[in-house]
Amino acid sequence: MDKRLRNALIAVGTVSASAVGIGIALTRLTVDLAVKRDVRVQVPEKFQDKISGGLKTDPRVKKIEEASETAKQYETETVQIEVEDGLKLTGHIRECASPRRIIIAMHGWRSSWSMDFGVTADFYHDNGAIMLYADQRGQNDSDGEYIGFGILERYDCIKWLEFVRERYGDELPIYLLGVSMGASTVLMASGAELPDSVKGIIADCGFTSPKEIWNHILDNNLHLNGKLMFPLVNSVCKRVAQFDSDCYSTVDALSVNTKPVLFIHGSDDNFVPLKMTFENYLACNADKELLIVPGAGHGMSYITDPKAYEKAVADFFEKCEGKGFEA
Repeated sequence: MDKRLRNALIAVGTVSASAVGIGIALTRLTVDLAVKRDVRVQVPEKFQDKISGGLKTDPRVKKIEEASETAKQYETETVQIEVEDGLKLTGHIRECASPRRIIIAMHGWRSSWSMDFGVTADFYHDNGAIMLYADQRGQNDSDGEYIGFGILERYDCIKWLEFVRERYGDELPIYLLGVSMGASTVLMASGAELPDSVKGIIADCGFTSPKEIWNHILDNNLHLNGKLMFPLVNSVCKRVAQFDSDCYSTVDALSVNTKPVLFIHGSDDNFVPLKMTFENYLACNADKELLIVPGAGHGMSYITDPKAYEKAVADFFEKCEGKGFEA
C-alpha cells in the first residue's frame, strides 16, 4: 500500500474514532443532565438557559423565587412513603382549617414543591385545599439517583394517592396537580384505574413524552439532531437509569383516562412547546377544559395572569364537584 494512502487512512480512522468518542461522551452527558440526580460536570448558566429556552433569565423568575422562600416558611408536616422499588419518598402536607378537597401536587424537573407551587400556595389554601406537596424521586428529600420523566413517577403518584386515602378516607374530593414534568406525571398516572374519590386532574405545561421533549430541546434549544441522538440517548438511559424513555406517553394514558382534566399552558413557553398541551387535550376523551395564558413562559401562567388562572381552577372545581360539564 502506498505510504501516503496508508497515512491518510490512519488519519481518517483517528478522526472517526475521535468523533465516535466525542459522540459517546456527548450522549452520556445528555443522559446525565436529563436524569441523573448529581451531575458532576459544572454546567455553565448560559448553557442551562439554552436548555430551558431562556427560562433562567426571565425577569419573572425572581417573583417565583420570592414566593418559594415564603412558601418554605409555611407550617407543613413532613411525611414519607416507600414505593415498589424500595425508595423512600418525602412529602410535605399543609393542612387547612375547613378543608373542602385534597390536592396531590407533583413538581417538575430539577425543581421543588416551593418553586413550582409557591405562587399558587395561598390560592389553593384559601380555597379549602389540604395540600400534599410530593418531592419527586431523585430530587430534594426523596430517595433515588435518577429522574424518570413521568415514566417512573406515575407509579409514585399512585402511591401518594393510596397514602392520602388511608390518612383522610374518601369523603373529600381528591385532585392530582402537576407543573411541567409533574403535569406529565399526573397525566401518565391518569392511565391507571383511579378511584371515584379522584374528581379531576390539573396539568400545567406538561410534555407528551420523554422522547418528544428531549427531541424538542435537542433540536430547538441546543440545535443538535434529536432524531439522530435519541436512540443513543435512550439506549444509555435504559442501561444506566433502568427505564425506557419511549415506552409510554401522556397521550397513551389520556386515551383511556376517565377523569376530567384542566389543561393549562403559556403561549410563550420555550421549554415545553404549547403544541404538546394541544396534543394532550385532543387525546383526552374525558371531560376537559383548556386555559392558554397569553405571554406566559414555562410554568408562569399563574404569575402572568392570576385572575384567569384562579377563575379557571375555581370553575373546574365547581364542575367536578357537582355542577357538571356542558355536553
